[in-house]
Amino acid sequence: MSEKILQIENLTVSFDGFKAINDLNFDLDAGELRVVIGPNGAGKTTFLDTITGKVQPTVGTVYFQGRNTKGLKEHQIARLGVGRKFQTPRVYLNLTPRENLELSCTRDKNIWNAIVGKTPAAERRTVSGLLETIGLDLKADIKAALLSHGEKQRLEIGMLVAQSPDLLLVDEPVAGLTDEETEKVGDLLLALAESHSIIVIEHDMEFVRQIARKVTVLHQGSVLCEGSMDEVQNDPRVIEVYLGQQEDHAA
Repeated sequence: MSEKILQIENLTVSFDGFKAINDLNFDLDAGELRVVIGPNGAGKTTFLDTITGKVQPTVGTVYFQGRNTKGLKEHQIARLGVGRKFQTPRVYLNLTPRENLELSCTRDKNIWNAIVGKTPAAERRTVSGLLETIGLDLKADIKAALLSHGEKQRLEIGMLVAQSPDLLLVDEPVAGLTDEETEKVGDLLLALAESHSIIVIEHDMEFVRQIARKVTVLHQGSVLCEGSMDEVQNDPRVIEVYLGQQEDHAA
């Protein structure tokens, strides 16, 4: 049986009486890639906010590698090994991809090296390997501002990996990407899944099908169902939830 890297028990998050998360239970095996989907307002962002400590539970518990994270601040949970990528790429546009990755490697570890510009040999090898992994080795030394949107997304995922988290939380990584860029991000996440635990929040169902091993569907702050992509897509409850949302938009 696989060790659980993340366990969420009976989680409820209320904002002025509104339950953004409602008695949610969830667990993730170490080394697992999980995709979380759900209609707008299902609680997906609050779900990530609670794991990272941005939002504290009203009721319930989040355990990361067996440790109760209640009361810990975001930076403390990050240091435990939780890394998060937001929807919009957050890269330093005036720096090159190589410099962005070097800065991520040294963050909170050896700031003096970052200041004086002396990068240890082991770190240089790490950065070179990351540049190859994210497919930016040929654009390593141009300004990040010149990268395409998809390349910036891959660079930020690389920056996240450079911080050596055990759990990667990736929020809608292919929003606004071309089909080709979407496929490259999918290939990157599948490659990273060989050595990391990953939760991906996504709306693009073709992308989900590309990367998903197991899918969790959220609805009204709770887990509606879990299973393979085929199982989830054919579940009458999921069909009803998504069709109901489409009818609301059409009204």
